[in-house]
Amino acid sequence: MSYNYESYDDPLTSGNMEFTDKSIRMGFIRKVYMILMAQLTVTFGFVAAFTLSESVKTFIAENMAIFWVALAGTFICIIALSCCGELRRRTPHNYIFLGIFTVCEGILLGAASASFTSTEILMAVGICVVVTLSLTVFAFQTRFDFTTCGMFVFVSIIVLFMFGILALIFQNKVLNIVYSSIGALLFSFYLIYDTQLMIGGSHKYSISPEEYVFASLTLYLDIINIFIFILNIIGSARN
Repeated sequence: MSYNYESYDDPLTSGNMEFTDKSIRMGFIRKVYMILMAQLTVTFGFVAAFTLSESVKTFIAENMAIFWVALAGTFICIIALSCCGELRRRTPHNYIFLGIFTVCEGILLGAASASFTSTEILMAVGICVVVTLSLTVFAFQTRFDFTTCGMFVFVSIIVLFMFGILALIFQNKVLNIVYSSIGALLFSFYLIYDTQLMIGGSHKYSISPEEYVFASLTLYLDIINIFIFILNIIGSARN
């Protein structure tokens, strides 16, 4: 079944209909990774500021309203970019919402990272970089089509969410490590899945070249979640 991009807001389209021109595909991929690198630079800039500067930690602790505004801004922007197809395809509105989302996410991630040491943060970043690069190369090289596993990734995220509720209720070190490990593995699979959607070509499903903001957003969320789960594993092992 193919999807008519003009009639629906669903960014997935049939692989045979999109990316027929290699230059368009490569230009789309370059744009996505340029946006992604900018997002990650801003986000981890906030993480570094929260980790290395005591004044930043103190300022946020004394002004918790900033945290709650960032949390609300994250939800508003991600819902707008995910559900409003015209918004995420319209320039500069898509860049504005994506920029606000990235800043808000950077504040939240920085606040969450403030309780970890700089060594732990560097370990998590290093592991995340290795995992991300390895999985990205694998997604580009493998002949297996992961874009057909959409139902699996949908069900698995629901199961992970329910597992997270249990881990929150039953505060247990081993359970927390298991939950974080499963989360890191799941979002590693998500990274492969979303990368192949971006690649298109011979894969059954792909993302339209007009959806560069949506593609950047999905890859960004995959990488950030991998980092968070890895950091949680390191923190649980320390505790």
